[in-house]
Amino acid sequence: MKTIIAAYSGVLRGIACTLILMYILCTDCWAIAALYLAWLVFDWNTPKKGGRRSQWVRNWAIWRYFRDYFPIRLVKTHNLLTTRNYIFGYHPHGIMGLGAFCNFSTEATGVGQKFPGIRPYLATLAGNFRMPILRDYLMSGGICPVNRDSIDYILSKNGSGNAIIIVVGGAAESLNCTPGKNSVTLKNRKGFVKLALRHGADLVPVYSFGENEVYKQVIFEEGSWGRWVQKKFQKHIGFAPCIFHGRGLFSSNSWGLLPYSKPITTVVGEPITIPKIDNPSQKDVDFYHSIYVDSLIKLFDKYKSKFGLPETEVLEVN
Repeated sequence: MKTIIAAYSGVLRGIACTLILMYILCTDCWAIAALYLAWLVFDWNTPKKGGRRSQWVRNWAIWRYFRDYFPIRLVKTHNLLTTRNYIFGYHPHGIMGLGAFCNFSTEATGVGQKFPGIRPYLATLAGNFRMPILRDYLMSGGICPVNRDSIDYILSKNGSGNAIIIVVGGAAESLNCTPGKNSVTLKNRKGFVKLALRHGADLVPVYSFGENEVYKQVIFEEGSWGRWVQKKFQKHIGFAPCIFHGRGLFSSNSWGLLPYSKPITTVVGEPITIPKIDNPSQKDVDFYHSIYVDSLIKLFDKYKSKFGLPETEVLEVN
């Protein structure tokens, strides 16, 4: 039961704390909530400046229950120099990016021991940091907004040894994730490469085998009304509403919102050395983007059979 509760504890705790804060404002203890909100105004830009991580929170025992539920595993293939900064491209998104969360915003799989001296920052929607309490909870895990201001600060004013993890496919990729399918949305996603060039941050391809297996999703065809609605949400709100299901609370044979306990293995590939170019041309971006795509495909092909896929499986790059 602990492992099942752990699977959603992060999201539920953030939402619960926000609701509690709203409730306190309506009680005799309203001054406590008012003081927090006043401090929030003063602290508003902290997420854009590297946040406020807590090793205590990252090492909570509940994250180990979360890890063991699937289980989730982190595989290191190469050393990372602490004198460099990095941008990890995480693939695929899956429904919720559970492997990305467990591996890089907690210490459950030993990222700190496997990559000593490297500070991982998992980038997520900036809108999450507008929610009181939840923002502080996210920052404590080393999570940062996926916007230019935040990434520029970490890569230019926070020293070296920083690794920003960007789920490159984003919401668009989540619309196509389904068990048995290995595809990434990457062909026209080049912004992360331009950021890497501007800061001279090395690119690191990361592939999570099993990320698409933990939920089942209703896939709407291109041109259908369902896909139209999803794309409108994605464009105006920043996320795409997926119709999906997992298992029930008491039985793996029933439908529910808990993820299936399928193994997720996240493989961190070889870093690609990137030069610092203040104003990279489109030719520069295209060149290093092609190198990155080739490196990701090679990483997938090298480890696919080791983690349960047939040799004939091909990574689909859209």
